[in-house]
Amino acid sequence: MLEPAALLLFAYLLGSISSAILLSRIMGFADPRSEGSKNPGATNVMRIAGKKAAFFTLVGDCLKGLIPVLLGRLVGVEPMILALIAFAAFAGHCFPVFFRFQGGKGVATAIAGSVGFDWIAGALLVAIWLLFAKVFRISSLAAIISFCALPVLIYWRGQDLAVTAVFAVMSLILIWRHRGNIQRLLTGTES
Repeated sequence: MLEPAALLLFAYLLGSISSAILLSRIMGFADPRSEGSKNPGATNVMRIAGKKAAFFTLVGDCLKGLIPVLLGRLVGVEPMILALIAFAAFAGHCFPVFFRFQGGKGVATAIAGSVGFDWIAGALLVAIWLLFAKVFRISSLAAIISFCALPVLIYWRGQDLAVTAVFAVMSLILIWRHRGNIQRLLTGTES
């Protein structure tokens, strides 16, 4: 019991480290919480600091979703605990203890956690995101559509309803965190 609890705590704390905010301090660009969309994520970092800073932000956000899940795999935890580890890293990104529980939307961290959980479902999630991002050129729309598909992909890959529910809740939170984007999409003002 102690090992899963430690992994969940580690996942949440690692998720709570904001790649965007740390990189803004290291690389000297504006705090992403005060510029652009005011979201500490790779898309906003690209708007305010360029592709290089966005790439490093994306890598950092992916690693904090992937590393705890791979550690869980390494020690052989059951699928439900593995799903909860992915969720904990995502929750840390969205509600980081180190930044007054005000974090990003969690797309990269959730994708990486999903890849770590089931690489085929994760690869399909990435493919759906890339397809819609390429066709519509709107990152938020690609995220919303791909995460609508995530629980279906997890269930299709043979997971039970309880594990699927963890990914469904993660997807719902992610979509809810895009509510401003959804409003702008409906009014045709999303960039």
